[in-house]
Amino acid sequence: MSKLAIDGGSKVFAEPVKFDVWPPVYPEVAGKLVEVYMSHKWSFYGANELKFAEDFAKYHGAKYGTFMVNGTVTLEASLKALGVGPGDEVIVPSWTWMATGMAPLYVGATPVFVDGEADTFCMDPAAFEAAITPRTKAVIPVHLFGSMADIEKIVAIAKKHDIKVVEDCAHAHGGMWNGKGLGSFGDIGSFSFQQSKIMTGGEGGECITDNEDLFDRIGRFSHIGYQLGARRGQAAVLPPMDLDCRNYRATEFQAVILADQLARLDADSDRRAANADYLHTELNKIPGIATQKPGRCATRQQYYVFGITVDPAMLKAGKTRDDVLAAVNAEGAIEVFAGWGQPTFKQRLFQVSPDRYRVESSKVVEDIIYNKIMLADIRWVDGERSMCEKLVECFRKVMQEYGK
Repeated sequence: MSKLAIDGGSKVFAEPVKFDVWPPVYPEVAGKLVEVYMSHKWSFYGANELKFAEDFAKYHGAKYGTFMVNGTVTLEASLKALGVGPGDEVIVPSWTWMATGMAPLYVGATPVFVDGEADTFCMDPAAFEAAITPRTKAVIPVHLFGSMADIEKIVAIAKKHDIKVVEDCAHAHGGMWNGKGLGSFGDIGSFSFQQSKIMTGGEGGECITDNEDLFDRIGRFSHIGYQLGARRGQAAVLPPMDLDCRNYRATEFQAVILADQLARLDADSDRRAANADYLHTELNKIPGIATQKPGRCATRQQYYVFGITVDPAMLKAGKTRDDVLAAVNAEGAIEVFAGWGQPTFKQRLFQVSPDRYRVESSKVVEDIIYNKIMLADIRWVDGERSMCEKLVECFRKVMQEYGK
């Protein structure tokens, strides 16, 4: 048995890991950005914005797309378009980025947090149904990290109870469930293009839908009341009187960057899937280690990060997840970390208004967060197979020493 690097032994990664900076950049895209700059036409229903919004929606199997400034306001716009407001409840996962839980607060509704599944970490359909009350107006399942919420079960439950579904696909660009694009199962799909995402414009977001009326309402809400394609100062038709419109426009620059990434998404997804399949196979052979399970009906699983868990019951006395993580990192496996560190409702923004949300259930995900989870940066599945092989070697070496 090799001596662990944390105890003074040789590292698995003899040379420091050198990841490319995220996101990838391409000179030809820089040239297109210069063209936009010189055109003087940078925003307000520009040609690049409209084309990207439509192409992105179609890629995911939806009829309509609305491009916005980020993936937080896309969630707000979705709820506003669906008529969610004061007095309503919106069921959200107990483990997600804070924007999912804050969006209901932005429209005056109450977020209700529910537990996730032990193997996918995504919203548990049974926990969702158990939390439904007469005030429940919408649910926001999240396709988290490297898995998919069981969207078929969630949509079926929602339809039974006349509840609207907003799919949060911030981690799942290009993901497919039974061959159908994520974001196209619920009433509205919401995507983020923030700096760390699979597709990124630095910032940006999009709502997709098959419903023409919702498409119009989302567009008007995010574009200070203007209908699609209207010229500045010439909004010919007034927005609905119940829609308190905002200005959430993005720019032509972001659309150009994202259009190029959309064109590369198939090839990028195939490369990451091959590496992820290898990690799933090899890491799951190590006693005490398990990977986040892909979506039950995933035909293309995406990876914002790659989820790995350790079973504390399989560790020697006194050893914890944190010990495993520290030892793996000591072997040179950088960018493997413990994640967000706490459930969504314990994040700081929610402590400002502790009486404005309700926690229905969170036991399963809290156990994962505090005792089990380790996340590997997307660049592990985006890079060379040899890097993945060494990452597996790090976990195997550490668990040989720390495992029972």
